[in-house]
Amino acid sequence: MTNETVIEELNTLLRGTYMGIHSLEHYIQKVNNQDLKNNFQKIQLEQKENAKKIAERIQNLGGVPADDEGVSGSMHSFMHKMMIPDNDRRIIEDAFEGFEKYGVHYSEELVKGDLDLESKQIVDEVINDSRRHSEQLRNLLH
Repeated sequence: MTNETVIEELNTLLRGTYMGIHSLEHYIQKVNNQDLKNNFQKIQLEQKENAKKIAERIQNLGGVPADDEGVSGSMHSFMHKMMIPDNDRRIIEDAFEGFEKYGVHYSEELVKGDLDLESKQIVDEVINDSRRHSEQLRNLLH
């Protein structure tokens, strides 16, 4: 595995993390319940920390980190913003699905076996955070 391969994988994960940050921003703007807003803000802050960790790792490998979600990500983000439900429960469901689908499953698929040990540790932390966020959202539904 080359550094270029690792950098490419990490940048894909980084763009996905930016998508998550932007989705959370949409939720924060839309929800009415202050506790829910606080929950989303806390999750968003942790996602921003993860983006920072991934970007630093890319730089340490000699790469240039993506600085946004990319073209397809921004299209997705635009569409997402238009389609956010107006009801807090549906918003939580939407966020939960996003973390499950992209934050956990897609991210796990993305990084199967193409990483050095240090990069793998960072990715595992990021995915575990997404798993925890997903669980927090699931708990809000019950």
